[in-house]
Amino acid sequence: LYNKDITPAEELLKKKFGKKPSILQANIKVLTDGYNYGHNTHASATTYHIEGRDQRPGHYTEITGNEATALGLVAAAEKSGRQLFLGSYPITPATDILHTLAKYKALGVKTVQAEDEIAGITTAIGASYAGALGVTSTSGPGLALKSEALGYAVMTELPLVLVDVMRGGPSTGLPTKSEQTDLLQALYGRNGESPLVVMAATTPTDCFDAAFEAARIALEHMTPVILLTDAYLGNGASAWRIPDLSSYPEIKPPYVERYYKGETPWKPYFRDPESYVRYWAIPGVEGFEHRVGGLEKDSETGVISTEPRNHARMVGYRKEKIARIARCLPQQELIGDEDADVLVIGWGSTYGHILSAVEGIRSTGRKIAMTHFKYINPLPSNTEEIVRRFKKVVVVEQNTGQFAAYLSGQIGGLELLKFNRVEGQPLKVAEISDYLLGILDGENVK
Repeated sequence: LYNKDITPAEELLKKKFGKKPSILQANIKVLTDGYNYGHNTHASATTYHIEGRDQRPGHYTEITGNEATALGLVAAAEKSGRQLFLGSYPITPATDILHTLAKYKALGVKTVQAEDEIAGITTAIGASYAGALGVTSTSGPGLALKSEALGYAVMTELPLVLVDVMRGGPSTGLPTKSEQTDLLQALYGRNGESPLVVMAATTPTDCFDAAFEAARIALEHMTPVILLTDAYLGNGASAWRIPDLSSYPEIKPPYVERYYKGETPWKPYFRDPESYVRYWAIPGVEGFEHRVGGLEKDSETGVISTEPRNHARMVGYRKEKIARIARCLPQQELIGDEDADVLVIGWGSTYGHILSAVEGIRSTGRKIAMTHFKYINPLPSNTEEIVRRFKKVVVVEQNTGQFAAYLSGQIGGLELLKFNRVEGQPLKVAEISDYLLGILDGENVK
């Protein structure tokens, strides 16, 4: 079917059965006879040839997105010196994160299968207050249930990672199908002014790096981080090059005893003057007894406050703290032709589909470019500069236009074209290509 060279398969058989010649020859005979039969009888009406991408040397293993997410969190705990705690409730398609992390007790990982979604996130917040890397995992219905506790984590300014493995909705919807329909819920689905960081993984193997980065941001900036994956990524598998952990940065939480340099005695909502990050006091450290909670606190004393100007000040601090994280993010990259008229924008798991469509169009000599977002709130600092460079901007999503609406709100005056599908299925490269070719040909595409 794919015109693949079977020599590598023969070599694998030799390694496995080299000491048993009769078994080796039997397996090679079955392999070659079956291959030749299919070739000589033209059993498939159409054959394909797929060019592989060059791979870096190293040790590879097969991994799913959910497994990669779990290992990324373990790596972040190692790099931060914090214990990893997962409080979670089983829900399709996120449950495998809980299953995977439960296997790593020997690495100090603690997992709790809670009685419900609310207990899952609140145990994780409690673990963060106690000094751990608190994590909770869920899908769309569970994210809705966790919204009040997420607001509590925003108010207390504690590190928390929430992994949302999106599925089709609304309500219980399509548990085993994949969509990108939780974005606006992740961005805005809490009461009050409740900003937090939102990220999205792009491939099954990228789930490792995305989870590591989500944990780094949560710990270093004292904020909840929602990491969006989906059923397509979580259950999908890829060949993963096992990374060298020494190449990953050390994670440095803002411990009060290490980083606070003020002359007045520390209070729980004292902040770094550049990042606005609240200093972290771990309970049990002498001299740093304190309380935090869901009621608004005075920015100086940390006691409960209903004073109007103080509330406005604290709302501003929490908003600006998230905005300033953009200073620490990598610049948004452009793929394709910088002098093209059309820019294609995507986020999350549509990366491979959009890239295939764009590369296919460019292979015919047409000019087109794409940029794909991993960091959603805040956006990378050069986002507006990239987007305004092109005459036509197309946003491709597995929803009815959520990222397009968000982007228009962040960058005024944009006129965006939208390609949307909400079918519970991965996007089709051919459909994206046809839509983009219509735009390139000047057709009146909406």
